[in-house]
Amino acid sequence: MNLKKDVKQIAAFTVRNIKLFFKDKGTLIGALIAPLIIMMLYALFLHRVFLQTFDSTLEGIILPAKTVNGLVASYEVSSVLSVCCVTVAFVANMNMVADRVSGARADITVTPAKGHVLVLGYYFATAVVTLAICYITMLAGFCYIAGMGWAMTAGEALSVVFDVFLATLFGTALSSVVCFFLRSSGSINAVSTIVSSVYGFICGAYYPISKFSKGMANVIMCLPGTYCTGLLRSHFMSGYASLMTSGGAPQDVIDGLFSGFDVRLSFFGSDVKTWTMYLVVACTVLLLIAAFVVINIISAKRSRKSKMCITDKAK
Repeated sequence: MNLKKDVKQIAAFTVRNIKLFFKDKGTLIGALIAPLIIMMLYALFLHRVFLQTFDSTLEGIILPAKTVNGLVASYEVSSVLSVCCVTVAFVANMNMVADRVSGARADITVTPAKGHVLVLGYYFATAVVTLAICYITMLAGFCYIAGMGWAMTAGEALSVVFDVFLATLFGTALSSVVCFFLRSSGSINAVSTIVSSVYGFICGAYYPISKFSKGMANVIMCLPGTYCTGLLRSHFMSGYASLMTSGGAPQDVIDGLFSGFDVRLSFFGSDVKTWTMYLVVACTVLLLIAAFVVINIISAKRSRKSKMCITDKAK
């Protein structure tokens, strides 16, 4: 195994996939604008609704407007980011499906490039594209929060950067496994639409997990995407606890607010630690990548067997 040669091939194939994605201006603009539009809708239409919800949870305690507005804005941005890290990955993975539809993948497999070059090339390209779009969304979110009322420390802001990175690896791995089984452009569009509609609810982004029934909440807590949301919520919103305390809010009210809006997650009555959430997401990413590699290997073996059978029949 020539490691240097493999690295060069993987890098070349990754760059090729990235260029193809950015060459399609319609898909690029759609993937970039979609999370920004959702954030704008939150700010224009739902911000006041969330303010009323947070005010009712505070039990009549009056806090500075910047504290409450910043807290709500952080909730909104964390919701958008936790969803777009997955939904954008499905859009970015269209190249893999398009190569299969056009026959380009079959042509590539004829070359000396090994199977793992294709697997890693698709994965890295999707991750890079998704990261670029999600980090642009994150910067827009930081600007929005700064205008409303900033409370994050430098450490928490860096943690958000890492959370987005980890959530993107999860979204890329999940989309890679799902998209492998798709055989048409229509199917990837349909799946992307379904994921965009449903994922935000089953990961606790659009609706707090505490508001679900107990059984449904426990089911959602078994899904790894929930912990991506939990990490983003925690690092975006925890900094407001000290501002709320200095504003006169009792600790039990703050705890109730943070528990009710998933800043602090609990699973079957036990609090979920930050390191546990990181461990769950990281292990899920590794398992999904392993699954993606395995199904590609199995598919390649079946393809070789079918070709051999065809050759034998021809003889």
